[in-house]
Parts: sequence; structure tokens; C-alpha cells
Amino acid sequence: METLSVQIKAIQEKLQILLKQQQLLQKENLKLKKDLEKLQTEKLQKETDLQGIIQQLESVKMGDSQWSSSDKLLMEKRIDGYLKEIEKCLLLLNA
Repeated sequence: METLSVQIKAIQEKLQILLKQQQLLQKENLKLKKDLEKLQTEKLQKETDLQGIIQQLESVKMGDSQWSSSDKLLMEKRIDGYLKEIEKCLLLLNA
């Protein structure tokens, strides 16, 4: 009888450990889901920004003759900066 009681207690302890692990995993899963949702929202925003930049670039190409060389250079730098920022975000999302 004593060994049966000891075995039951050992099983109960293991069960408690498993329940705690399950709770931790559930919390971690919830956090990861929230992080994923946030990253997806950021990705959509960056994609929207990218589309706007592409449209601006097309406008710049169309009105190329109206821009001074310094204005063109400044706009190219701004666009390059936006593209680098978007690429960083996309890399973070893919990681």
C-alpha cells in the first residue's frame, strides 16, 4: 500500500509540473500571437507607405524635367531612406 501511495504522489507531482508548463506555454503562445498581429499591422502600414513612395517616384519620373538636380538628389535620398526602412521591417517580419 505504501508504494502505491508513493507512486500516486509522484504522478501528482509530475502532473502539477506539466500543468505549470502548459500554463507557461499558453502565456507564451498568447504573447507570440499578439506580437505577430502587431508585426502584421506594421507590415501592412509599411506596404502602404511603399505604395505611396512608388507613386511619388512615378510622379517624379513623369515630372523629371521640372526638378532641379538638387531637388532630384534630395528626393532620391528620401526615397532610398524609406526603402531601407521598409526593407528592415520586412527582414524583421521574415526572421
